[in-house]
Amino acid sequence: MPEQTNTRIPAPLYAAAGAGDLAWRELRKLPAVVSELSDRAVASLRMANEAAGTTATSLRDKATTTDFDKLRATATTSAVTFAQVAQERAAALYTTLVARGERVIGTGVVEAADVVNADMVTTEEPKAVEAAATPAPKPRKRAARPAAE
Repeated sequence: MPEQTNTRIPAPLYAAAGAGDLAWRELRKLPAVVSELSDRAVASLRMANEAAGTTATSLRDKATTTDFDKLRATATTSAVTFAQVAQERAAALYTTLVARGERVIGTGVVEAADVVNADMVTTEEPKAVEAAATPAPKPRKRAARPAAE
């Protein structure tokens, strides 16, 4: 009976498998989403054209009365906060993808890898190929060209 080994596949491989499975499931929904979005886009375009004129006028008025120093400070604070939240979400998503990949791949891959490793151990190494006895030809020298005047 072969000896049981505990081989663990790295988390990035599980994450990649989980991301692939998630992408495949979402792509299957794509045709329905496209038709729904195209219908909504036509309706919202009409409303957006009507609102654009009103919004442009109000934005012109706001631009003349805006305190740009305060706006710059608020934007900086908001950017730092957003970066921290994005980092936390990315870490949570990575953990979720690793768990999903572990379920997708399962233990069958580990068992198959054990079989392949056992086959590699029992297979003999290939014999070395002997070099040909014919020596390689020497490179030819180029004739020197006369200097152009």
